Amino acid sequence: MKDIPILVFICFLTFFYVRAESSKDYLKREHSLIKPYQGTGMMVPFWDFSGSTLVTPNLVRITPDQQSKQGSLWNSVPCTVPSWEMQVQFKIHGHGKELFGDGMAIWYAKERMQSGPVFGNQDYFHGLVVIIDTYSNHNGEHNHQHPYISAMINNGTLHYDHDKDGTHTELAGCEAKLRNVFYDTNIAIRYEQDTLTVFSDVENKGEWKECFKVNGVKLPTGYYFGVSAATGDLSDNHDIISLRLFELDSSDIVEDRSKILPSALKYDAPRERVEDVKPAWSGTKTFFIMLLGAILLIGVAVGAVYAYQQHQTNSRKRFYY
Repeated sequence: MKDIPILVFICFLTFFYVRAESSKDYLKREHSLIKPYQGTGMMVPFWDFSGSTLVTPNLVRITPDQQSKQGSLWNSVPCTVPSWEMQVQFKIHGHGKELFGDGMAIWYAKERMQSGPVFGNQDYFHGLVVIIDTYSNHNGEHNHQHPYISAMINNGTLHYDHDKDGTHTELAGCEAKLRNVFYDTNIAIRYEQDTLTVFSDVENKGEWKECFKVNGVKLPTGYYFGVSAATGDLSDNHDIISLRLFELDSSDIVEDRSKILPSALKYDAPRERVEDVKPAWSGTKTFFIMLLGAILLIGVAVGAVYAYQQHQTNSRKRFYY
């Protein structure tokens, strides 16, 4: 009888140990990127990168704050989990005050490592992209502010139109003031039971805020996770701090989804094209123009004083003669 409490205690510890071990399985390490990133040499286990992407001890910089750069970071292991949540910790920042761009995209796609015009990745892709667009190319009746988070599903036949900010193929979206803040920002992409939900944490409160939820989304298994970014005439640093993929409890669904095509029941209504009225000069250009004007005024003033002094000197010379 004395051994019963000991056996109960052992069973109690075993139960919680098994629960702890099983809960760890929900974080899929082969689809996650957590510091320290680097393995042997310049290799990052389970991840490949291309273009301007630079891996440092503290972050993965997809693009630097320079014009005409493209970069990407892609998981090398296909995801076979049907229900998942990808949490992305990132930072977008740069020297631009009024004009900056272009933005960053988080992918779940069939094709990987394919550079192109959609924020550094190919157009006419298969899969899902969640776009963090920091530059407004488009205005209209139901306009929104930037940065703007949106999602698109593609079966390989749709074109992402930058001039319209992708509004004709957008599932849904929300505004998010996430650029040039002093803290890291977060986004969570959750796919479960044909429902896509995107959350954000961009106010440094440590809590998720729903950005949008879309039902009727079909995504196959066996696709790859990735991140890409691009700059053009405008630029920003696009940094990834961590990527964490969690397998959800509903992943025990038996249905085979390896052969289906990505699809969605509906898209947001497209908007008519209305040209944005952009400022004629950026703050930097205005500063230099004002500086040049001040230098010219000072030069004119100095020249006038010098001419006056010369006139006075010549007048005194004539008086003495």
